[in-house]
Amino acid sequence: MKTTVESSGLPADVYSAKCPTRQVLDHISGKWTILVVDALLEGTLRYTELSRRIEGVSQKMLTQTLRGLEADGFVARTVFPTIPPRVEYDLTELGRSLAGPITALRQWTETHINEIEQARARATAEAGKAP
Repeated sequence: MKTTVESSGLPADVYSAKCPTRQVLDHISGKWTILVVDALLEGTLRYTELSRRIEGVSQKMLTQTLRGLEADGFVARTVFPTIPPRVEYDLTELGRSLAGPITALRQWTETHINEIEQARARATAEAGKAP
């Protein structure tokens, strides 16, 4: 049974440029989104904890990623009225539903990294031999 997009009445189809599922797929398949969701699977984290956990993410990209995940309903942001304010991020039920696919993708990447690096090395060597 195909899902119907409520806003348009059309069937959900990520291959259609007009379908909002394409935007969601682009968003959830982004590098920082995958890492943020995977990190939050461990539990509620503060911004600085996320920043430390995800090496290499800039403040700008982490902020943008968290805002996008919150807007899409994947992440809940809780602000505590302390001085300075304490902010925590946690996955919503919808966000937790991404656990299986994201964990599988991370594990697949970690399992096959050596094969991928070998293929890259062969491709680089072949490119060096080209006339």
